[in-house]
Amino acid sequence: MSDVYLTKEGYEKLKEELEKLNHEKLEIAREVDETRAQGDLKENAGYHAAKERQGMIFSRIHDLQIKLQNAKLVDDLQINKDEIRLGATVTMMDEVSKNRIVYTLGSTDEADPGQGRISVSSPLAQGLLGAKAGETVRIKLPGGEKILGILKVEYK
Repeated sequence: MSDVYLTKEGYEKLKEELEKLNHEKLEIAREVDETRAQGDLKENAGYHAAKERQGMIFSRIHDLQIKLQNAKLVDDLQINKDEIRLGATVTMMDEVSKNRIVYTLGSTDEADPGQGRISVSSPLAQGLLGAKAGETVRIKLPGGEKILGILKVEYK
């Protein structure tokens, strides 16, 4: 697996999720044992549901362990902090609606648009990458073109 770029906040979020899943792993193992004891496994829906959930938990734990092992913290990298990159908080002005927009660019695991965090892989972020404060960018999005004036680029 290649390097995974995360902000410190994103790294901590994945670590917390891993700890939670490791706890759930123990709970689901007990649930599997309890449903197995209920008898015929062919017709035991509770057993099959628990086994399926257990498989999903194990898979996610494995994915998180790999990501955390290969993580490179953006905060520790030498990047040009004048340009929009992963980890940047960008303040923009929609040139049409005149709405002020603020987004922080994170990895796909960190994305939470409701909290102002978008994935660096999203079409909007892709159109912003490399831009600097004072520039205006035109970005083609699925809902139409956006014209955004970059007001500020910060790394917190």
